[in-house]
Amino acid sequence: MAKRRQSHRVGAARRFGETADLFLTPVEPGLPILVAMPHVEVEVKFAVESPRALARRLRTAGFRRVTPRAREQNTLFDLPEEALFRRGELLRLRKYGSGWWLTHKAKGKRGRHKTRIETETRIADGGKLKKILLALGYLPAFRYEKFRAAWSDGHGQVVIDETPIGCFGEIEGPPRWIDRTARRLGISRASYITQNYAALFLAWKRRTGSRAQEMTFRAVRASRSRKR
Repeated sequence: MAKRRQSHRVGAARRFGETADLFLTPVEPGLPILVAMPHVEVEVKFAVESPRALARRLRTAGFRRVTPRAREQNTLFDLPEEALFRRGELLRLRKYGSGWWLTHKAKGKRGRHKTRIETETRIADGGKLKKILLALGYLPAFRYEKFRAAWSDGHGQVVIDETPIGCFGEIEGPPRWIDRTARRLGISRASYITQNYAALFLAWKRRTGSRAQEMTFRAVRASRSRKR
């Protein structure tokens, strides 16, 4: 069984790099859980050279920071037979600051923007939910982390992500608003990225020759140390 679990994780970034996320919404009366209805998520990513410079441009454009810069840890889960991957879906458990969220993103489509149906719920105890998922036969397939801060002008959201493989921004909202916001921030359409972080991690591994198996600060640092 241990060998099978290991093989399930190897190459997970390659599998999940071509899919989108879908959320489950378990609810138990009396628990402090916030449930969001499924919605259509439209977004683009872009490379960020300087998070501070981008923050200044956001303030100039009338945005305000709505969440503090905090560490975000993500684990993608799948079944041993890769049922979610085969359907083009992702199941993600996220810890942001001290809060936990479970997210399911349906198979998306790519045009100029990335579009997919997303359902998300805030949960009370991520550690216990992880035990439930493992008991049901789900396995951790890919881990990634970053430091994230979110900004908004009341119509959509821009986030700044500081990841182990570089800094990225994300613009999420109505399609026309995304393009208008990108222009205000000096981001061309040619700079749009519709890949998810698993795919970006794979591309980074090919460029750098890194042997890291997950996109965490510890794994990437360890991989760089072994190359010296």
